[in-house]
Amino acid sequence: MAYPVSAACYVVLAAVVVVYAQRHSQQESHIHYAQLGTDVTLQCGSVDRDAAVTWTANSTDLDASHLNGSRLVLRNVDLSHSGQYSCYEGSSWHLKYRVNLKVGTPPKEPALMCRSNNYPSGFYCSWHMPIPTYIPDTFNITVMHDSKEIVCDMDVSLKNRCYIRYLHLFSSKKYKVTLTVTNALGSSSTSISFDEFAIVKPDPPENVVAKPIPNNARRLLVTWQYPSSWPDPDSFPLKFFLRYRPLIIDQWQHVELSDGTTHIITDAYAGKEYIIQVAAKDNEIGTWSDWSVAVHATPWTEEPKHLTTEAQGAETTTASTSAFVVPTTSSIGNSEEQGSNGAIALSWVASLLLVAFSIHFI
Repeated sequence: MAYPVSAACYVVLAAVVVVYAQRHSQQESHIHYAQLGTDVTLQCGSVDRDAAVTWTANSTDLDASHLNGSRLVLRNVDLSHSGQYSCYEGSSWHLKYRVNLKVGTPPKEPALMCRSNNYPSGFYCSWHMPIPTYIPDTFNITVMHDSKEIVCDMDVSLKNRCYIRYLHLFSSKKYKVTLTVTNALGSSSTSISFDEFAIVKPDPPENVVAKPIPNNARRLLVTWQYPSSWPDPDSFPLKFFLRYRPLIIDQWQHVELSDGTTHIITDAYAGKEYIIQVAAKDNEIGTWSDWSVAVHATPWTEEPKHLTTEAQGAETTTASTSAFVVPTTSSIGNSEEQGSNGAIALSWVASLLLVAFSIHFI
């Protein structure tokens, strides 16, 4: 059975649809940047200053206490004030203005560094903001050498790094790199100057391995490889710095090696676990790399010998036999014979004494 719908219901439903459509209509959205801690005033487009309006923040109606006529006033804004603000005219809820408020700070001086980990191919420069601005920043970097600007190719995976190829090796002219950061609230810049050799710093050695040496209780064999980023080890060899210590001691021992990728530690404590790291540096220029990933090793120790069951039984029998020794039969016989001979001799002596005594009294 169909129930008729009154005309009043249609009117109410249509009004709701119109209001919803007006509140969510596609109005061009503007962007307004505000500095953290400041007061912000947003105008409702071209609406008269005294017109009756309603403001929303992220689709939530705002209290009229924030209004100054048709303008929205926000005091001492912080990051929570960032969002989309919309202004509707009168009771018709006709959208008049929409703005995205982004609260942030002007940029401070950026941190900039340059380094060559693949000498003599080139070097890279990287940067970061020591304090976040909370709004989009743009960076502009220029590299100068001997009054000539050099192209800095941006890294495809790291947005805060670019690469420069050396135009002339062994140059005595300094490089100058300037970085400028800009956002909607301000800008800041920094510059560094350096010699070609000063920024050479290899990556740490790779595939460091430490192993015990058989039958040597105080030795460890350490091996490693050149960093894969170092392009020409034959023309630009590296020297290495090795440090090691037992886990029970905090003090490191150090060995500097002019060539080779192997070293034997000869003064390790027997049976103690060691931690070992290696660093690298060009033979002539630059600075030491960071330490390699730490590896652990323990010198060789002799395994204890375990007796078999038969050997243990034989040893027990031998020990029991040696604890109590029974005299041999020949020894007993000799003892009895010696006792018999002594008795006979004593009997003869007694007889002789009796004879001598008798003769004396006759």
